[in-house]
Amino acid sequence: MIMNNIIYLDNQSTTQIDPIVYESMKPYLKKSFGNPSSSSHILGWEAEEAIKIAREYISKNINCNENELIFTSGATESINLAIKGLIDNHIKSGDHIITSNIEHKAVIDVLNFISKKNINITFVPVCENGIIDIRKLKNKITKKTKLCSIIHANNEIGTIQPIKEIGKLCKQNNILFHVDAAQTFGKKIIHVNDMHIDLLSISGHKIYAPKGIGALYVRRKNPRIELTPILHGGGHEYGLRAGTLSVHNIVGFGTASKISLSNQKKDNEYINELKKILLNGLKSIFPDLIVNGSLDNRLEGNLNVTFPNVSANTIMKKLSKIACSTGSACSSMSAEPSHVLQALNLKKEQINNTIRFGIGKFNTKNQILNVIDLFNEKNQSILEIPEKITSNLDWLILQSKNFFIIFLIIFLIISTINILKFIGLWQFIINILRIPLSYLGMSEKVANIILIGLTLGISFGGSFLIEESKKNN
Repeated sequence: MIMNNIIYLDNQSTTQIDPIVYESMKPYLKKSFGNPSSSSHILGWEAEEAIKIAREYISKNINCNENELIFTSGATESINLAIKGLIDNHIKSGDHIITSNIEHKAVIDVLNFISKKNINITFVPVCENGIIDIRKLKNKITKKTKLCSIIHANNEIGTIQPIKEIGKLCKQNNILFHVDAAQTFGKKIIHVNDMHIDLLSISGHKIYAPKGIGALYVRRKNPRIELTPILHGGGHEYGLRAGTLSVHNIVGFGTASKISLSNQKKDNEYINELKKILLNGLKSIFPDLIVNGSLDNRLEGNLNVTFPNVSANTIMKKLSKIACSTGSACSSMSAEPSHVLQALNLKKEQINNTIRFGIGKFNTKNQILNVIDLFNEKNQSILEIPEKITSNLDWLILQSKNFFIIFLIIFLIISTINILKFIGLWQFIINILRIPLSYLGMSEKVANIILIGLTLGISFGGSFLIEESKKNN
C-alpha cells in the first residue's frame, strides 16, 4: 500500500483496516450503537446479535466452541489474563513455567512479573534458524512444570514453531499449553484441539481489523481451565473480562476473520511471491545479505535481513519513503538490541544493520519493484561512509559519554597530589622516583605530566577495550 508516497512494509507491526471491514463497522458507530448488555430494547439486541456473529467467525478460525472465546483489548491483555489468571488456580508458589528466549515482550514481562511470586521460569534457547529444538524443551520439563508458553510465529523474524509437536509433549506431561498466536491468527491453520492448545492469545489489528480488539481462547474441558480475572466490575465475558464490549471493533474483527477464512491460501501465495521478488532484488544489490531465521518455516510476509557493513538507521534515513522496521514495534522504544536477534547469536553490529520488512495483502508487485529501485538508486550514498569510519565515529560519541568520568579521574589525581604535598608525602614519592628520573634527565614537572598522561591513556584505552568487548559479544 502507498500512503502519502510512503510504501508501507511494516505489516508485522500493524495492518491497514480492510475497506470491507471498515464498512461493516460503520453502522455500529452511527445507528446500531446500543450496549449489548441492554437486553430491554432493540438497539441492545442488535449489538448482542452482531457480537454473536463475530464470535462465530473468530471461533471458526481456530476451530473452538464460541463460548470458549473471551474478547479483550488485544493480544497483550489476552496474554496477561491467560498467564496471570492461572496463578493460585493451576500454578502455585514453587511451580515451574517453560517458554522460549524469542517470546514477545508481552509474555516475557508477564513471566518476569510472576517470577516474584516464587515461580520458576526457564527460557529454552532456539536454534540459529529461530526454531525450538523439541528435545531441548523436553529436557527442561520437571515434576513442577505446570505451563508452557510459546509464540506461534515470531513478530521479528517470522519463524513458525512446531506447535502441534510441543502441544503433544505438553499433553503427555499434564502441562498446560499457552500459545501467542497474534501473528498467525487468520494467516495459518490453527486447530486448538489437534494442537493440544489450552489457551490462545490473538489480536485484530494484525489481520486488517482495527486496533484495540483481541481475544483469548480458554479451554472449557479436558482440562477445564480456571482463570482469575484481572479486571472486575460487571461480570462480562463469562465473568472473565469486565467492561462494556466494543461492538464496532468486535464486528470489524469478526469481518476480518470471515475474510481470512475465505482468502487465507490465496493471500499467502500472493504475499509469498512478493517476498521472493523483494529478497531476490535485495540480494542482487547486496550479495552478502543475510536472512535471519528459517526461510522454510516462516510467515509469508516476513523478511528480516542483515545488510553487510551498513547500519539500519542509515538505510532508514536514506530511504524515508519506505516504512519498515529495525525491530519489534513494541520494543523499538528501547535502546537495547533485539533479544530475538541476540538469540540467533547475531553480534551487536549485525543487529544494528538489520531491517524487518513486513509485506501484506494490500502491497503490490509494483511497490516491491519500487523498493528495489530505491535501494539501487540510493545504494552508492548508503555505502558512502565506510564501516570503519562510522564505527570510529560511534566510538568517539561513546567516549563523550565518559567525559565526566575522565574529568573526575583527573580531578582526583590532582587533588591527591596536592593532599600528598600538604602532608609531605609527595616529596617522599618524588625522592623515590628521582633515581630513575635522573637517568632520563626529567624534572618534577615532567614527572607530573607523565603521570597524568599515563592515567588518561589507561582511561581511554580501557574504555575502548570495554566497548570493543561489548561489540563482539
